[in-house]
Amino acid sequence: MELTIECQKRPEGSKPNALRRQGLIPAVLYGHNGTESIELTIETRVAERILKQVAPRKTVVQVNIPDLWSGKALLQEVQSHPWRGSLYHLSFFAQK
Repeated sequence: MELTIECQKRPEGSKPNALRRQGLIPAVLYGHNGTESIELTIETRVAERILKQVAPRKTVVQVNIPDLWSGKALLQEVQSHPWRGSLYHLSFFAQK
C-alpha cells in the first residue's frame, strides 16, 4: 500500500505558530532539486492520519505539491510538543 500526502507551498513570510492555529503543520522537502528545499504546509488532520501509518526514517511516502513537484520522499523527522504531543514540524527527503 502506497501512502500519499498532499502538500501546499508555504506562503512567503508566514509564521509557523499562525499556521498551526489555522490547522496547518509547517513542513519542508529537501533534495527535490539538488540542494534546494521547498517550505510546505500540510493539513493537521492529514499529517496525523499519515503518522499513524508510517515510521520516521523508515517509510517512503508519495508527496504531491501541485504545480511544483511530485515524487517519493522519506519522512525524515517529526517534531512534536514535548508533553502535549501536538505536531510542530515535518521534514521529508526526496528519493531519486
